Amino acid sequence: MDMTTSIVDNNFRKDVRRCFEQQAYAIPARWLYDRRGSELFEDITELPEYYPTRTETKLLEDHGSDFAKAIGAGRAVIEFGSGSSVKTPHLLHAVKPAAYVPIDISGEFLEHSAAMLQDDFPDLPVYPVEADFMKRVELPDAVADLSKLGFFPGSTIGNMIARSSVDLLRSMRETLGIGSQLLIGMDRIKDPAILVDAYDDSAGVTAQFSLNLLDRINRELNGDIPVEKFRHVAVWNDHYARVEIYLEAQDDVTFTVDGTTHSLTGGKRIHIENSHKFGLRDARLMLRAGGWTPLCEWSDEQDYFTLILAEAHPYKHAP
Repeated sequence: MDMTTSIVDNNFRKDVRRCFEQQAYAIPARWLYDRRGSELFEDITELPEYYPTRTETKLLEDHGSDFAKAIGAGRAVIEFGSGSSVKTPHLLHAVKPAAYVPIDISGEFLEHSAAMLQDDFPDLPVYPVEADFMKRVELPDAVADLSKLGFFPGSTIGNMIARSSVDLLRSMRETLGIGSQLLIGMDRIKDPAILVDAYDDSAGVTAQFSLNLLDRINRELNGDIPVEKFRHVAVWNDHYARVEIYLEAQDDVTFTVDGTTHSLTGGKRIHIENSHKFGLRDARLMLRAGGWTPLCEWSDEQDYFTLILAEAHPYKHAP
């Protein structure tokens, strides 16, 4: 086991223990994405209710010439995530990068995704990095002297609370450097019924994705959580402008995790994910707070989703 894997496992253990031992009843969403979780999320993106992927993909497909003009060729594309076989190729075709660096916490899925992308772009240098991109990441020496474009699709920024979102944007700025650009996807505020359906599909795939977190706890932390006694719940919280995802105990349950026994009463919920939605002013303000200056925006006709290109300018100490 390498050092990165050890750190990741220890962080997972710490977050899960905090959930139950401190009765916080919340686990960060990034732990949903082990290999099985990443595979299930790929399935989610193809569901009819899940509009974000097809809407964002259409934007990437339709605006290639705009990206080429605004970004230019020859950059290193640094993707914060393992890379989508659907979205990423559109961007790479448009901006003709000198290198591609996917960063992901799930090493096994990262290697698989990078290999698939390498097959599609055999002449493109690909340097996968297994790391937690919530913190500054040391990029490969091979891209040190290249201008950089960060790519963060899927409105993944919306999975975090506001403080963590700004912290992540600042970490991205540290990873990429002054003068770098960032192309980021933002899901827009819309009819709550459309939003809830997107996170609670009729086929139950999103429910499997959520419940897989309990399977992961059982597997990696020697747990015996009765997964069948929990259900997936999605609700819209208008005050926070977000869809909230919970795992709810359907009966009183007792189980062990990492050698410690815990009990939950029926109806108790574990908060596992948020998906914040944004107005454009909200999105621009958050980017600026994270050290990024918005340059260009592209939205679909229904204003369901927006791609924003921003740049890391030197900080100003006066207006």
